[in-house]
Amino acid sequence: MSGHYRKEKNCLNCGHEVEHHYCSRCGQPNLELKENFWAFIGHSVGHYFHFDAKFWQTLIPLLTKPGQVTLDYLAGKRARYIHPISLYIFVSIIYFLIVPRSLVNEDKVKQDEIAEAKKEALDSIGIVHYNINSVPSVRDINKQVAKKVSPLTDFRKLSIHAKEHYLDSLKKLNAVKPSEELDDRIKEYNKILVFNLDSTYESYQARQKTLPADQQDGWMVRYLKKKSYSLNLNQNEKSGDKTSKEQIDEEVKHYEPKQFFILMPLLALFIMINFRRNRIYYIDHLVFTIHGMTAYFIVSIITKPIEKYIFGLDSFMSDLIDFIVFAGIVWYLYKGLKLFYNRSRNVTIRKTIMVMIFYSLAFFISQWMLTEIITYMMSLS
Repeated sequence: MSGHYRKEKNCLNCGHEVEHHYCSRCGQPNLELKENFWAFIGHSVGHYFHFDAKFWQTLIPLLTKPGQVTLDYLAGKRARYIHPISLYIFVSIIYFLIVPRSLVNEDKVKQDEIAEAKKEALDSIGIVHYNINSVPSVRDINKQVAKKVSPLTDFRKLSIHAKEHYLDSLKKLNAVKPSEELDDRIKEYNKILVFNLDSTYESYQARQKTLPADQQDGWMVRYLKKKSYSLNLNQNEKSGDKTSKEQIDEEVKHYEPKQFFILMPLLALFIMINFRRNRIYYIDHLVFTIHGMTAYFIVSIITKPIEKYIFGLDSFMSDLIDFIVFAGIVWYLYKGLKLFYNRSRNVTIRKTIMVMIFYSLAFFISQWMLTEIITYMMSLS
């Protein structure tokens, strides 16, 4: 520690008597208040390398000796390691800054943006023009309903004024000759028209206020609407044409890092259930899980940018790296569980498989729910 120690024995931080160079109550060094420039720099650098040394002392065994850091921490050997939560927060900040960006195929996004810009430019000068004649007439609507032909695509291409005119025509036809199929079609068209009228979240809120209280959307629908505007999920088709499906997959992939964070306590619960005969507290399982997830984050911070910027996201090498990482996860989980819970090889293998099955089910269910929400948001446009 750089700097000169005080001759006085009272701690300037808490007032406790200092027997040596550090206060036994709060841990503050008993240094002189006034220090020169080089003492200040030396103190700062020494403090930094003290943290740096602890970081590497934690990182190396964390990656190479699965379960050992957790065993040492729970056994009270904590001075040499960074606290699990502090390490996780530090690593996860870097992870969430780097990995989500590395999952996005920017070349494809740019191509989609260029294609959309060209379409808007052509639309603006009238080269691509749709009018009311491009949608089946009211006279032909019964034939379309009978054939189950959905003119949703053509209806979406109309201007708002044309949509309103066409929808009014269908309502008049339904009033003269009611039809359940035609009534369903009117509801679908009206949903599209309403969303087009709500071009912004502010306009949506304004229109909601004009409706009777019993016709206003609930808090969940309002939340989903707000997310759809913020994510700019304005798609052309609900059914999942190739473009929409790819965009849904891209959006779901963007949320994967958040899924890992949310499901981490659940993974600790799965481990506790499978190793319940060890009779240890849930917090101990959680510390083991935090260390394991931190190791996975560190590996992802290294591999994901390599996949994107060196090999490309859709390349064979990226797929190979993903396979190697997955195999490493299986190995790491098995070795960590075997060391930490001290069970036989066969028991550990069986329980490792069970933990992976439970976690995979939870992950796919949460991903399915996320996909459904994003698909629903897209269907409103």
